Amino acid sequence: MKILFTGGGTGGHFYPIIAIAEEVSDIVKEHKVANLELYYMSPMPYNAGILFDHHISYKRNYAGKLRRYFSILNFLDLFKTFWGVIKSVWDVYLIYPDVVFGKGGYASFPALFAARILRIPVVIHESDAVPGRTNLWAGKFAERIALSFSEAAQYFKVESKIAYTGQPIRKELSMPRSSTGHAFLGLEADLPVILVLGGSLGARKVNDVILEALPLLVEKYQVIHQTGKDNFDEIRETAKVILEASPNRNRYRPYAYLDSLTLRAAAGVASLVISRAGSTLFEIALWGLPSIVVPISEAVSHDQVKNAFAYARSGAAVVVEETNLTGNILAAEISRILGSPEIAGKMKASAREFVRPDAARKIAEELLKIALSHEV
Repeated sequence: MKILFTGGGTGGHFYPIIAIAEEVSDIVKEHKVANLELYYMSPMPYNAGILFDHHISYKRNYAGKLRRYFSILNFLDLFKTFWGVIKSVWDVYLIYPDVVFGKGGYASFPALFAARILRIPVVIHESDAVPGRTNLWAGKFAERIALSFSEAAQYFKVESKIAYTGQPIRKELSMPRSSTGHAFLGLEADLPVILVLGGSLGARKVNDVILEALPLLVEKYQVIHQTGKDNFDEIRETAKVILEASPNRNRYRPYAYLDSLTLRAAAGVASLVISRAGSTLFEIALWGLPSIVVPISEAVSHDQVKNAFAYARSGAAVVVEETNLTGNILAAEISRILGSPEIAGKMKASAREFVRPDAARKIAEELLKIALSHEV
């Protein structure tokens, strides 16, 4: 049995694929149903080490991005996409998988196009409240459409193919380390912890506002701040200057990037999370934590704004848009939530109700079902 995964070159596409691949492998081992071969096709491997650890073979293809604004790169990327489709048709034919799973994004288009030409069954997953163009197109011929947000269903015309599964999340992130987290991170055990997740590449506006609010925050809280690798040195040095005279300066802990072990520890001790509105929302929900969500501005990303408000409607989060975000507003909002056990408790309960922890398992079962029927 062969399963081919394809998706964009971001963690929001890559890690859900890994979560599904983990479940596929577990089910095959449990039931001994077939010899399994897993493949990942994308312009970049994103994390070759994780692919290797999960016995997933990487196949490189090419894909050009179609931007929503005029750019000469749109013209050049048309040729890249054309070549990517030709290469993908050949590579997919050589693999001839029993099912292709598409996570969306422009990078998944060539492999999905190849699957369409070769009449290979396709399953897609949409993480956003408003589907992207590739998934809207692929939804017309996909056998199954899995959704993270129920609001996305209205954009796909065939209801019988749609399943509201939630977002696939890796097992290792579903088990926060609360008992040993404070000691592991070197934190005080009796002081609330604010976890700031700007994404692996960071979030400039969020970082700037955290620095602005820092003198207020460290008076009452400890702050774990994922700055992004490119911003780490600058933010660490700026924070040193800002907190130079503060007796609480050790309560601020910047990290360039939180690996899975450190993230589990941070999630286990956190009282509240500040985050963008990408796939991290589902991890926060799984941890059962209240959150303040700062979506990327609508001028840059329509998806994040829609995601943020869709999640906030569940009662698990509050949304502060970038145009309204200041250090004082952020500090006041944190104080309002954590200063009221009733508000924080309701947000925690809403987060747990929102998440679907078996998403990866459900999608894996459907992939295997389709793959087995295709194999026969």
